[in-house]
Amino acid sequence: MIRIAIFASGSGSNAENIAKYFRDHADIQVALILSNNPGAYVHDRAKKLGIPSYTFSKAAFDEGSAVLNTLREYKTDFIVLAGFLLKVSQPLLDAFPGRIVNIHPALLPKYGGKGLYGDRVHRAVVEAGERESGITIHYVNENYDEGDIIFQARCEVIPGETPEDVARKVHELEYAHFPVVIDALLKKLNR
Repeated sequence: MIRIAIFASGSGSNAENIAKYFRDHADIQVALILSNNPGAYVHDRAKKLGIPSYTFSKAAFDEGSAVLNTLREYKTDFIVLAGFLLKVSQPLLDAFPGRIVNIHPALLPKYGGKGLYGDRVHRAVVEAGERESGITIHYVNENYDEGDIIFQARCEVIPGETPEDVARKVHELEYAHFPVVIDALLKKLNR
């Protein structure tokens, strides 16, 4: 059984979607959810799904040992960032080489980097007059949104659309593709 830890900072809709996708999977399980935000709604979602969730401070994430101990306790094999806003620390990168993925709500390398997340990305896409946006699933390295790209999916941005309109389209792509891409990656890992 491959055990996933999901890191999330906010609402956790992607975390819930992933957990539901793998709920009855024969070989893959969401073992726990970690957050840097004690008030994040992802904790409520985790509770409803029967998945343990923990909060760690930014300092604890950066230092790494408490987070790594929790990941080891749950026999974690793979980490998925789903709306997680902190940069992954070197201790975590060292402990999970090639086994941490993130989803970004734009077509990287455009509209990525520190401070570009969520609605900020969609606003930047609309303000720049882009004709398309989408999602990028990528490996995580020491820099924001610079890891090797695994998968991208696109959606049209129609003139006159608001950042909220673009966000809806991008969320649909996230929900449709993120769990499927994770599943495919983990099948390769398990060979």
